[in-house]
Amino acid sequence: MSVSEAKRVALLARPGEARERLRVALHEAGAEIVLEDDPNALDVEALGNSAPQVVLVALEPAIEDSLERFDSVLHDPAVAVIFDEAELAARRQGWDAQRWARHLAAKLHGHRDVLPPGREEDVGLQLEPGLPVTPAQLHEGDNVSDYLASVAGMALELPSDDFAYTGSFQARETDEQVIDADAWLRSASAPAETPSAPPLPETPSAVPPPLPPAAPAASGFDLSRLELEPLEGGGLASARVQGAVLVFAGIGGPDAVRKLLADLPTGFPKPVMVHLRLDGGRYDNLVRQMERVSHMPVLLAEAGKNADAGHVYVLPGDVVPFVDAGAVGFRPGAVIHTVIPQLPPTDSAVLLLSGSDTALVDAAAALGNEGALVMGQSQEGCYDPAAPKALAALGADLGSPAQIAQRLTDRWF
Repeated sequence: MSVSEAKRVALLARPGEARERLRVALHEAGAEIVLEDDPNALDVEALGNSAPQVVLVALEPAIEDSLERFDSVLHDPAVAVIFDEAELAARRQGWDAQRWARHLAAKLHGHRDVLPPGREEDVGLQLEPGLPVTPAQLHEGDNVSDYLASVAGMALELPSDDFAYTGSFQARETDEQVIDADAWLRSASAPAETPSAPPLPETPSAVPPPLPPAAPAASGFDLSRLELEPLEGGGLASARVQGAVLVFAGIGGPDAVRKLLADLPTGFPKPVMVHLRLDGGRYDNLVRQMERVSHMPVLLAEAGKNADAGHVYVLPGDVVPFVDAGAVGFRPGAVIHTVIPQLPPTDSAVLLLSGSDTALVDAAAALGNEGALVMGQSQEGCYDPAAPKALAALGADLGSPAQIAQRLTDRWF
């Protein structure tokens, strides 16, 4: 890769093993490191003067307060921000380090090729979601008559005892020693005769007595204005589903999500749910990252609890949203695709940002056709635009995270 094609990267990390490993990973990914320093000691102007295209932050509690000084650069739409856990970076070695370097290269250069060299032909061997094939599925379509025909010749060799088959069967005219498998199956499966029980005596149906004639209404008492009162807890009028904003992201997603949340106002009248897969599974750290920029409270979603409007929920890998009894809440699970059709279209939004799963596109587009706000991230600054581009092909709008936040605000705030 030529120098002109290399991404200009600023590495913000305290001295130590994590910084050393991240530097090696950046070199392997073909990046040009224009600045490398401890954010606790780095001058704000020095970071801006280095003109980075990407800022890689080795995140740890010791630097979180210092990062606020660099908001002018970290919030710049032209600058992409990648966070990595310093603790995880320091522990990576061997296969894990090589794997993370490939994912880093994909984020830097905007592609999805994360396979090691020479493994391009092994795509068909990758693991796929779902349960393994059952024995019943393996033999689906098999004919039982073929099996019976194959074992018919061995029937006479079976041992004879008190439980031996004694039913009748028809022998073929050409060979009296061959059992007619169909006749055998029919006679063996015939139910034993059981004495029928005597019919129960018929009970004469009770006929209710005629109703007394209706009394005339009292003078001046108008019944036409009476109305039924809704019953509490799901009577004639059940509680209105509140709806939600579902945000999906993957490679390059944390930066896009941060920019989206930074532009949503306090008191936004919908719960915002962020589904973003993390290699290390440290969703509590992702919550802290989003708290720094969000005007709304940011929480880790917990199974068994409802989603409140005006809150941001980070979905861990084992919790998914669902709609039940008129409320959007959370339950244990790992498959999130099924929640999209459950959402009330006019009160919900589905956003596919960088790195979203393309399997979500059809469900999101279908909800958009019913009135939901469905958008994808525009290609500028989007590392992995496959899902947004597929969504746009079905008629959805694209926009930057700031533009998407403005659409949400205009619709519901």
